[in-house]
Amino acid sequence: MNEQACLLSEMKKLLVATDGSEFSATAVREAINLAKVCSSKLFVLSVVKTYLDFEGIVTDVIEKAEKEAIEHLESIRSRTSREGVKCNIIVTRGEEPFQEIVDEAAKNHINMIVMGTHGRTGFKRLLMGSAAERVIGYSESAVLIAIKPRK
Repeated sequence: MNEQACLLSEMKKLLVATDGSEFSATAVREAINLAKVCSSKLFVLSVVKTYLDFEGIVTDVIEKAEKEAIEHLESIRSRTSREGVKCNIIVTRGEEPFQEIVDEAAKNHINMIVMGTHGRTGFKRLLMGSAAERVIGYSESAVLIAIKPRK
């Protein structure tokens, strides 16, 4: 397919947020497909969640998580390369992953953010919140939520 086939032809830069979960794997797959169809550049982001009050105490844990995130993103970059998609990888640290996603999207002039969701409802959702909902609420970019099909 070519760029003319893309209904979202202004989507020159896409950002997909991934935490390595099965839910974000759906988002990664959809972002790669969209980037191919729209001839978009793909930014793949992983946020290592930190707690500033404890960062000095758990430095090894954070560094290990960061290393694992980089390995995961490198595997995605390898996949995008095979699929002919230009890809940048970004690993950040932050207490609020949604804020890191919104900030990276703004910094890189992203047209659309693609992310998955755990699909929590009811009391679990009330207690845990939703990074996807917060990104939708705070981002100036369009947001596409990729939901893993239920079996």
